[in-house]
Amino acid sequence: MGHKIAEAIIENGRITYVDRKLPDGKIKIHLIYDIEEEPHQGREVTSIVRETAGIYENINVEDESHKLRNEWNRDIEE
Repeated sequence: MGHKIAEAIIENGRITYVDRKLPDGKIKIHLIYDIEEEPHQGREVTSIVRETAGIYENINVEDESHKLRNEWNRDIEE
């Protein structure tokens, strides 16, 4: 099975624009879409640490998530 990419705009759950004519008949598609805003990574890290913090005794979730973010971002400017 081959793959082709068609750009489309969906408004209110309906396709309002497609950049090319689509073939006749049934079409199996994989819908991948862009979102305007990326989720805030800081809250995501804090949430993950909070969910897993139960296995450690006396953990400070905000401090640990801050440490993790700093470790992930090290060497970025080098």
